[in-house]
Amino acid sequence: MVPLPVGGGFWLAATVTVVVALSAFIASGGSRLVPTTEVEVGLMLGGALATAVAAATPPRPGAPQRLHGIWMLVAFALLALMTTLSIAWSLTPGTSLEESSRTLSYLAVACGGWALVRLAPGRWDALLAGLIVSSLAISGWALATKVFPGPFAPDELYARLRPPFDYWNSVGLAAVLGIVPLLWLGARRSGHAAINALAWPAIGLLTVCMMLSYSRGALLAIAVGLALWLAIVPLRLRTFTMLGCVLAVTVPIVAWAFAQDGLTLDGPPLPLREHAGLEFGALLVLLVAALLVAGLAVGFLADHHPPGTRLRARASRVLAMALLLVPVVAVIALANAPGGIGGQVSKAWKQATNPQATGPDNSPSRLTATSSVRSRYWSEALDVHAAYPWLGGGAGAYATLRLRYRTAPLQVQHAHGYVVQTLADLGWIGLAVSLLALLAFLVAAQRALGLRPRDRGVPWDAERVGMAAIVLVVVVFGVHSTIDWTWFAPGNAVPAMLCVGWVAGRGPLRARLQAAQAPLPPEPELRPVAPLVAAAAIALVGLLSAWAAWQPVRSLHAENAAYARLAEGQPAQAQTIAEVAHRRDPLALAPLFDVATMQQAQGNVAGAQQTLARAVKLEPANPEPWRRLGELQLDVEHDAKAALASFQAAYYLDPVNSQSVTDVVLASRAVNGG
Repeated sequence: MVPLPVGGGFWLAATVTVVVALSAFIASGGSRLVPTTEVEVGLMLGGALATAVAAATPPRPGAPQRLHGIWMLVAFALLALMTTLSIAWSLTPGTSLEESSRTLSYLAVACGGWALVRLAPGRWDALLAGLIVSSLAISGWALATKVFPGPFAPDELYARLRPPFDYWNSVGLAAVLGIVPLLWLGARRSGHAAINALAWPAIGLLTVCMMLSYSRGALLAIAVGLALWLAIVPLRLRTFTMLGCVLAVTVPIVAWAFAQDGLTLDGPPLPLREHAGLEFGALLVLLVAALLVAGLAVGFLADHHPPGTRLRARASRVLAMALLLVPVVAVIALANAPGGIGGQVSKAWKQATNPQATGPDNSPSRLTATSSVRSRYWSEALDVHAAYPWLGGGAGAYATLRLRYRTAPLQVQHAHGYVVQTLADLGWIGLAVSLLALLAFLVAAQRALGLRPRDRGVPWDAERVGMAAIVLVVVVFGVHSTIDWTWFAPGNAVPAMLCVGWVAGRGPLRARLQAAQAPLPPEPELRPVAPLVAAAAIALVGLLSAWAAWQPVRSLHAENAAYARLAEGQPAQAQTIAEVAHRRDPLALAPLFDVATMQQAQGNVAGAQQTLARAVKLEPANPEPWRRLGELQLDVEHDAKAALASFQAAYYLDPVNSQSVTDVVLASRAVNGG
């Protein structure tokens, strides 16, 4: 939909597109070890390479002469460092190692974005083009599962769009991350009118994708992004014209889709889905055609008959009045609802904050619902935080520590919110470091956008408008991640981290304008050694980080090989390989469980017990090693009293699990001779 810039900008846009798309399609939701680690290792190596090249080469024409954004990157590095150091006190050190790799990979992407500013300072439009195309690729794939369910998603059980993340809210956010740069493309005064018109159908497609994900978080994020765009960027009339036409075409199609059982019901028969999908695909083709024609027509009229100052002023007043009417209408509607304004607000607040509230179903009606299971996850995270207030239980420990406090047998890996997750995992200190990084970014964004009082009167050139879009990509990601776990999905986080680094490295607006006019200083005859040393150090850190991140995958491969040997009737060799898996990742529980299994297969019960005791010592707050130790004590050693003690520990750590109750009952009967 969006042509890539020519020349060097083409390759930068293509690289951004490939990196973001692969992060989404390979890592998916970021919950599977091997594909996620493959992406993280690639991001670490790529980010380190780009940063090393930027450090070793002199600034390009138009690039900032000073190292802007260093303090923001330092604050981000402190967060990554604390995540890594949390392994030392973590109650789930294996998970903390995985989260350390994730955070380091995001830091590498941010450093890569910072390096791109120095290597290609004038290619900000290529960055935006890459974000647009990758968002369209991701959202297009998601929509294709609706249009052609047979070849793309024959076994899909849910109506909400999930691919390629396997998580609907990530799909909605991916669409939003494309809509924001499309605001720049469609509303800008520069560029060819025909190219700018492509933003119209692109926004329409992404809006349909966002709506079919039924993501309330995505709606909130784009609402915040639009509000800030209209408040900051002086292209309001162009923006309103474009969005008004897009919504006029898109809303009827979305309304039609919401009324189709083949598109909105969970688990409908495939023929029903295929029939609705073909009709839906035809409507999408009409949407693209209608919005493309509308975009071209408006662009032609604007070029040949631009609105005068008086018309612009009148249109601005009408639009301002229309915006003011929105809250007025909302207040009137609430006042006429049962219970009035106070009753409706109180009801919505109780539904949103009640941990026992039932979440809405997977239908379009959830877009207007206020209840959510997030309040339950947040309550559990705050319970974990209360137990470990300052340093938390360790990065990624929430999934295990919540078992002690949950009231329903729901399997959840994340707290569905960055703030509460950080409080549970890294405590008050971790949240303070995160806020420091946020503050550093906001300062960098204010300087880059020219929002300081001293920058008043500086004209809004093309790059300044583009910079607003780059900043708002980070903002909408931050808003969404505050109320969801999209921080853990690389396909969502990578675009934002690239923009974080770009904004930090671009420097203040006035410094950019001065750098564009100032001649480059003469290149010294002898290159200084310090930049080369810095580049070598950066490359070394990237390699070491990638090597450390890959160890859990190597351990998993050894585990698989051990079970293959055990299946071949070679328990001794299987144990040797399982011990190799443990050496490769000494922080993980699974290799210890494997070693104990191999020892038990050889009749070495005492060795198996010692190995499981090591697992208990490694993660004493995890019920699983206690449960496995109790099973060995009860079923193999026939030590009912010891087994009862182990099962009681598992029950204390996971009281809702039915297996915990069953184990305690069986061990109690064995102790009493039942």
